[in-house]
Amino acid sequence: MRADAQVAQPEASEVLAESQPGRRLSDLAYTRILENLFDRRLPAGAFVSQNDLVKLLGIPVAPLRDALRTLEVEGILTIHPRSGIQFVKPGMELTKSTYQFRTIIERAAVRNFAEWGEEDLIKEMGARHRAVSADIDNAGLTRESMAELEELESLLHNSVIDILRNPLIDVSYKRMHTYLKLVRLDRKLTVPLAQRSIREHLEIIDACAARDPDRAEAALIAHFHAALQRHLGMFI
Repeated sequence: MRADAQVAQPEASEVLAESQPGRRLSDLAYTRILENLFDRRLPAGAFVSQNDLVKLLGIPVAPLRDALRTLEVEGILTIHPRSGIQFVKPGMELTKSTYQFRTIIERAAVRNFAEWGEEDLIKEMGARHRAVSADIDNAGLTRESMAELEELESLLHNSVIDILRNPLIDVSYKRMHTYLKLVRLDRKLTVPLAQRSIREHLEIIDACAARDPDRAEAALIAHFHAALQRHLGMFI
């Protein structure tokens, strides 16, 4: 990355400042970089210049640099001085590390959730999982059912984490979720895989509904083990 790569864009800065009055441009740059990664406009493993990112994101250089430094600390990219920025390409090690982290954190959390989780929330999650499963049986994977699957994935696992009420875990889990989204970029979802994941979620939810922490923990571990196998192409 060249030290002299300065691009003056006062118009963009002014527009962004007006449209995001309470938000730092570096935070916006951070969000936009991740959005472009998840939307594949920035391919995983891409090597780009700072100027390329300025043009792509519409963010001035200074806040962009702040965002890049944050993402480098988080392991999303590597800044090569006077050369460019290289984004991480998910592989086996990142996939295994991500699921190891999830298992360590969530197996303790799900025990608490099984004992203390809100009953109405547990019922809602169970009903929504069964409803989307029926929709997939009837119509296959549609845009609506895939969006619902994403929502339910976040609802279940975030609810489990939230029960701990630990801000340090919340921050670490948010970073892990970024890795998880990168790992899932090349995932091909099929009806059998979607239904299998739903069944695994329901095992966890039903154990929580029964207030059985041992069963909930076992179901969570089994779910993560199966999901890891699927991501590694070892289990279909």
